Amino acid sequence: MTEERLIIPRKTNNKFFLMIAIGVVLLIAGILLMAAGGGAEHGEGHGEAAAAGHEAASWTKRLFINLWLNNVYFTGIALVGVFFVAVQYVAYAGWSVLIKRIPEALGYFLPIGGIIMIIIFLIGGHDIFHWTHEYLYDVNDPRYDPIISGKSGYLNFWFFLIRMILFFALWILFFNWLRRMSINEDLHGGTSFYHKSITVSAMFLVVFGVSSSMAAWDWVLSIDTHWYSTMFGWYVFASWFVAGLAAITLTVVFLKQNGYLKMVNANHLHDLGKFVFAFSIFWTYIWFSQFMLIWYANIPEESIYFLERLGPNYKWVFFVNLLVNFVFPFLVLMTRDAKRQMIMLKIVMIAILIGHWLDFYLMMMPGTMRGDAGIGFIEIGTTLIFLGVFLLVFTKGLTKASLVPANHPFLEESIHHHV
Repeated sequence: MTEERLIIPRKTNNKFFLMIAIGVVLLIAGILLMAAGGGAEHGEGHGEAAAAGHEAASWTKRLFINLWLNNVYFTGIALVGVFFVAVQYVAYAGWSVLIKRIPEALGYFLPIGGIIMIIIFLIGGHDIFHWTHEYLYDVNDPRYDPIISGKSGYLNFWFFLIRMILFFALWILFFNWLRRMSINEDLHGGTSFYHKSITVSAMFLVVFGVSSSMAAWDWVLSIDTHWYSTMFGWYVFASWFVAGLAAITLTVVFLKQNGYLKMVNANHLHDLGKFVFAFSIFWTYIWFSQFMLIWYANIPEESIYFLERLGPNYKWVFFVNLLVNFVFPFLVLMTRDAKRQMIMLKIVMIAILIGHWLDFYLMMMPGTMRGDAGIGFIEIGTTLIFLGVFLLVFTKGLTKASLVPANHPFLEESIHHHV
């Protein structure tokens, strides 16, 4: 009686494919416009061949950085899905049982994210990471950089690649392990799978705590190789976590509006809204702590990070980032009623997902594109392609099991959840 199977209509899948197609068209249009417009601009002084070469490098660099940005962003949301499930097991939480299949299904993107990330690093690593250039480590080269050279024990091609592969291998292993036990619990019942899931979740949380911070250092912080922050792992985790919570909440709302998750009530929505509200404040706390300490110390090698992000190309993103990710959810989700209204939750969650994409944009673009960045066809096109692929994988994952984990020992508690 409790089993609910999600059926994705062909029309919905067609919308996802249309999203990908529109993204491809916009991406191609952006590349052509950038190549044509830039070529004319540089053609006079350097000749057509030099101009063509210069612009080829420019649009390819921008493409690789956008691919990296979106892959890090969506991989983080997928990883947060597994993290959310693990936290619920370790906390012996009962309220979240009715919605746990949603964060579970987010993890299906991890293998795709891993493959894409390895390919981008192998092909476009030089465009994204300044530290990958060999001349920086040659003391006889005038471009030798003693600071970057001093980090070569950690920041080197092979160790970076090995860490990346190891992180994804561990994340995918634990995702499959937890998912398999969750499905087996549906099939066979009993409490043995539940207790095993708690043990596996505890192990995963230890792995996650180390690997998520190291991934933040590798994939985002090392873009600005001279700069570092001891709070950066927490900062990236906070941004990933709020975006992941928003994705989970938005999916619950969409499924409810389409007649699924019949036993999910306003109390579950209220708890999800509280999570988003609380961790939006947590993200702001980390953001402000990092900013305030650097501003107060006023040391040039630290403050350069924020000076770049307060430059003409990024100043508006800097302040929109704060407004969308803190001020808007804080004011809108402050009341009890707002956390229980699906329309309010939908508006806030969409805003947060866009806002934290902007947050990652602000983390990556100033250190790579410098003053040449913008939000144009290339950025929108790449994001639509990734979003379409992510939704196809995620929704297919949701169809592979009942939306209600029928034999979970805390199912009854979740059905009668009240706050």
